[in-house]
Amino acid sequence: MTQAEIKLCSLLLHEHFGEIVEKIGTQLLRAGGQALRGIAGGTGLLLDQVKKALCVLIQHNLATFRPRRGGVEYEAQCGRILRILRYPRYIYTAKTLYGDTGELIVEELLLNGQLTMSAVVRKVADRLTETMEDGKTMDYADVSSTFVRLVDTHFVQRCPLVPEGPQSPEVPPPPAPTLLSSDKDMYTVPRLSLVGKGKRRRSCEEEDGEPRVKKQKQEGESSEAPPDDGIYWQVNIDRFHQHFRDQAIVSAVANRMDQVGASEGLAPLGAEVPHPAALSFAPTPQTSSEIVRTMLRMSEVTTSSGAPYTQPLSSNEIFRSLPAGYNIVKQVLDQYLALLADDPLEFVGKSGDSGGGMYTVNLHKALASLATATLESVVEERFGSRCARIFRLLLRKKHLEQKQVEDFAMIPAKEAKEMLYKMLSESFVSLQEIPKTPDHAPSRTFYLYTVNVPAAARMLLHRCYKSVANLMERRQFETKENKRLLEKSQRVEAILASMQATGAEPAQLQEIEEMITAPERQQLETLKRNVNKIDASENQVDETIFVLESFIESTVKRP
Repeated sequence: MTQAEIKLCSLLLHEHFGEIVEKIGTQLLRAGGQALRGIAGGTGLLLDQVKKALCVLIQHNLATFRPRRGGVEYEAQCGRILRILRYPRYIYTAKTLYGDTGELIVEELLLNGQLTMSAVVRKVADRLTETMEDGKTMDYADVSSTFVRLVDTHFVQRCPLVPEGPQSPEVPPPPAPTLLSSDKDMYTVPRLSLVGKGKRRRSCEEEDGEPRVKKQKQEGESSEAPPDDGIYWQVNIDRFHQHFRDQAIVSAVANRMDQVGASEGLAPLGAEVPHPAALSFAPTPQTSSEIVRTMLRMSEVTTSSGAPYTQPLSSNEIFRSLPAGYNIVKQVLDQYLALLADDPLEFVGKSGDSGGGMYTVNLHKALASLATATLESVVEERFGSRCARIFRLLLRKKHLEQKQVEDFAMIPAKEAKEMLYKMLSESFVSLQEIPKTPDHAPSRTFYLYTVNVPAAARMLLHRCYKSVANLMERRQFETKENKRLLEKSQRVEAILASMQATGAEPAQLQEIEEMITAPERQQLETLKRNVNKIDASENQVDETIFVLESFIESTVKRP
């Protein structure tokens, strides 16, 4: 764990959970697993504060616990804390796939860490009802059906539970429970008859004159436990990452294969003449990417996130699973599959020793290609097109001497030497020494330049963490510098909202608006524009982080 990761985790915890949780999370990240007393001593906080902060971290799956040496040891999850940066992307993906209801379900689970299905359905139905007009309400059954769809596609999963069973009175209970998760029940939704509709919030007292808080307390005391009490759900982050990976692969195939055919006005079918039955068919410019998308969609639930390949699929299965209304004949599909399998990048390959008609998507090679393309882009942006030419040459030739680089890249010796040393100092290129004699004499040693893609990816990932941390600190600085103006703007907006609700005159509203002068409004617009740029930059850097992390994880998991 690097200092850049610890700093970024600390900023994320402070921004989302406050100072106390940030102190304890940082202490656990720096010191590793610690007991309760050790955490309190290291942070200088009270035991009660430490307990509450640990409950928050455990509730949001940011820390784990395990029994050790007669006590309980707590450990922060650095990788899980860094995923907070990607929460907006998870929510947007759920909205894209399952609409507003799916968006709010994922948002509630991320906000609360873990929730029962009945609680999620009730919260989401209430929030959707508040946005509806003409007094309409959201039915619990509609929210429940969307929740079931999210579970069926593995975007939401059960949390590990404490195993139930009789305990012997002679054996003392363990200091910490052992949480178990069953693969069989992880995506099994309990049968619940959730009947009801969403309710709107009331800011005033109830119709009978009894305060709302008091009435809710009385109702809570008399209400029974929900039917799914003890069954908690959480967002399956690995499934979202699998979806992002599939999207990146499909986009890469579209950029490489489909645009060529679209620009030339021809389908990339090779030199063979299609069957006469296929002459009336005009393939769309996205045919190759649509085939790969179909293959990934067929294997998205059956293939684990760390698998090197998708499940083998025959051309007949792919043909039957193409989207409805996608008019393509079987022979044209076979030609596209052959074209994809023969591509040098090998995103799609044939399965089996005989090279028969079973096709798979090579996920490891796809991630390696995406990471390599990211490195090439960074080199070109940072050092220029000529350095990028040398970088691509080293990727292709693997090992080259300086004289060979000059000759192959057709760059003068002085410039090539300067570019190589510049990339070497930035760790994009590495130097390998091969001595001809045991004394390692420079005159009898080969010095070969090469690109170690995993090492360069780790270096770039480290810089991305530092970039995101710098962006967050810059946003906090901008907000702090304009704190007084932001508070004034919020007060004016609150006064305007209350006056509009009471039916104030337009002249009065204009008078309130003039409380913020023209220079102050210009300053607010500048602040808003700067903060939006910072947020967009964070999202763009996070996309690079995702590609690099996925590639590094695939190299680690690869047998």
